[in-house]
Amino acid sequence: MTIFNAMNSSASALTAERLRMDVVSSNIANAQTTRATMNENGEFEPYRRKMVTVEPRGNSFKSYLQQASGQITGSGVRAVRIEEDETPFKQVYNPNHPDANEAGYVQLPNVDPLKEMVDLMSATRSYEANITSINASKGMLMKALEIGK
Repeated sequence: MTIFNAMNSSASALTAERLRMDVVSSNIANAQTTRATMNENGEFEPYRRKMVTVEPRGNSFKSYLQQASGQITGSGVRAVRIEEDETPFKQVYNPNHPDANEAGYVQLPNVDPLKEMVDLMSATRSYEANITSINASKGMLMKALEIGK
């Protein structure tokens, strides 16, 4: 265990939360996009909501060995993948829309702005908590250096 483990763990969390905020902002920006991708039939599909999957680092042999020997391990987190939400698209009746089907319905993205704002607030709070943790670690390291004077 190094002296910078706490800062490294918080720094990895900052990176993951920043990615979450970026994905949420992309979801909000594309909440009305009806022509995001083309399917295998050559037809346009609406934008699909994206979600970030985060998992802890430390699935290595070294981390298991340290855990078995009773050492404290703190290796942080990492973003594993960005997945698309497979919930169905919203159907809205708007016969004047250029993407309306024969019945007059338009498929809109499966993005819920309220859910996105909750995710954004959660990511922001986690980001702030990790900044506070880094500042606390930095303060403790500075005090430890002052002891040596």
